[in-house]
Amino acid sequence: MRPVDLARPHGLSGQAIRNYEAAGILPAAERTPSGYRNYTAEHASALRAFLALVPAHGHAVARSIMVLLNDGRTDEALVVVDRSHAELLADRQALDAVERALAALTGARAAPRDTGTTTIAAVAHRLKLRPATLRRWERAGLLRPVRDPATGYRAYTPDDVRDAHIVAQLRRSGYLLAQIAPLLDELRDANSPASAASALTDRRARLHARARAMLHAAAELERHLDHR
Repeated sequence: MRPVDLARPHGLSGQAIRNYEAAGILPAAERTPSGYRNYTAEHASALRAFLALVPAHGHAVARSIMVLLNDGRTDEALVVVDRSHAELLADRQALDAVERALAALTGARAAPRDTGTTTIAAVAHRLKLRPATLRRWERAGLLRPVRDPATGYRAYTPDDVRDAHIVAQLRRSGYLLAQIAPLLDELRDANSPASAASALTDRRARLHARARAMLHAAAELERHLDHR
């Protein structure tokens, strides 16, 4: 097959195929006596596997898997796949922890919502933490308390307290600060408890879609390994 023959069924260009080969995603193609690339069924199988891996694992991870396979390092490639599956499970568990934290806060707010602010010491006491821990989370961008213009002290709004609860819940479950940040960003975009719940539902749907994509990618990858 020519590059264009390999590319056309997937809506790609011939240049994209050449780029994939140069990046190690496809095995090196043999050349005809006139210097043209000659692609085979193995290249078509590798391309299908890569295109299935991208929505499941992301472009960079998909590329690393294919490069390892083309280099004959199948065991290492499968470790990369396993690591990506473990990350998906961690994302699901983190989402569960956020939902539990929000449910606990909702239950604690049976009374009308307080619109006032509270001090860092009060929040730390409520969460059984040291104020220094909250300040560290603030430096990491996870907490954003305002400053009281009269005293200069930190003033935690109800939303800040909610964020602190969520961070505390996830940290106790072993999550890194960098893993927590994306979840908090989504919740901050929500302007009501209902929209926060909707944001979490959307995130769960995306995780479900990624899990389905992983199943499809695993099937394509297995076919490619059998073909090789």
